[in-house]
Formats: sequence, C-alpha cells, structure tokens
Amino acid sequence: MTDPEAGQGSQRPLPPRPEAPPSLPTSVPDGAQEGPAAAPAGSGASSKIWFLVALAAVAVAMVGLVVWLLANANLALQAGPGDLPTPGSVVTTTAPPPSALPLPREATPVDFRLGDCFSDFKPEAQKATIVACDTPHSAQLVANYTYEDGDVYPGVDALRAKALEACQAVKLSASASEYVLNYERVYPSSTSWDVGDRRADCFVVAPEGNIIKTTVLP
Repeated sequence: MTDPEAGQGSQRPLPPRPEAPPSLPTSVPDGAQEGPAAAPAGSGASSKIWFLVALAAVAVAMVGLVVWLLANANLALQAGPGDLPTPGSVVTTTAPPPSALPLPREATPVDFRLGDCFSDFKPEAQKATIVACDTPHSAQLVANYTYEDGDVYPGVDALRAKALEACQAVKLSASASEYVLNYERVYPSSTSWDVGDRRADCFVVAPEGNIIKTTVLP
C-alpha cells in the first residue's frame, strides 16, 4: 500500500443535476368530528346524548394522535445512521453497505456510497461501473469528507487536504496486503460544487486493473 500522500488526486467532473427527491406524505392525526347541532330546548335526554357524543369524539381524536405518533416513530427508527449525511467530519466504514441492486450498474459520482467497488475505475470519468466486491474490480471507495451545504468552494488545495485526511483515517483489512494498491483522492471541481457536490473522497485503487476480488475493508 502506498503512502496516502502519493498522487495529487483528481477533480470530479460535473455530474448531471440530481432530481429533487419526492416529498414524503405527511401523516396527519385524525381530528375530532364536528359535534352535532344543539338539541332543541326542553329535551330531557339532550345533555346526556351530547356528553356521550363529545366523549366519543375525544376518544377518536386520541386514537388518531397515538397512531400518528407511532407512525412517525417508526419512520425515525427506519432512518439509520448510514442513511443520513454527516457533513463536517471524515467518515469511514468497516461494514460496506450493499449497493443498490442490480449489480453491476453504472452510477455518477454523487451516487457513490462508502464501500462501493468499481471495475475499470477512472477517477476523472463522469460515470463508473459499480460491481459486487467479491467480483474482479480495480477500486473501492473507503472514506470521505462531506462539507456543509452552505460552505463556499474552498479551493483545490483545501479539498486535496481533506481527501488526504480521509485516506489517513482508513483502516484496511489484512486482505489488502495481497495486492499492490494506491490511494486516489477525488474531490469536487468548482462546477460540480455549484450543483451540490460536497464530498472529498478517498479510493483504494489497483494500478494493474481488475485484480481485487474482495473488499479491502475490515
């Protein structure tokens, strides 16, 4: 494994502008039904009927509120740490998440996920082929640093330094020693930054091509 300082890194090309994600439906608790019209004056049972109807309406509202709270709690549980962006810190992984199926598939850099493996990887390309890590591949995304959405473009030197920081934080598995590997730093260009690209990435790359047949992460 070469030192992470090796190589100057590559600016990521301008990706297609991502589509806006669909809005999640908003759960709204069932509200209380409107109460019935006031009973005619002089009706002896009207007060008791009105009380029972109001009580039933309150019960319906409470049930709706409980259902709404449970639904939103379930959504929160489904959104695990790996699904959420973590701007402002270097992120590495020791358990690469499965890429979206089917594999192999082509993806743009903004869709790359930590742990993804790539065949015939070229850091300057606008697309790359993601493959299963137990099939021959030449690179793996092993760490990255994500800037805040509101940050201004920091320049090439700062981006290169953050990508180096990400590479230095990586811990590889014993299987990595079976291959001749280099670190490759890839970071946004000013144009890709303008459309939302905020990641400085660290890849492990085999100069000899698609010779890696396993993940190099623990």
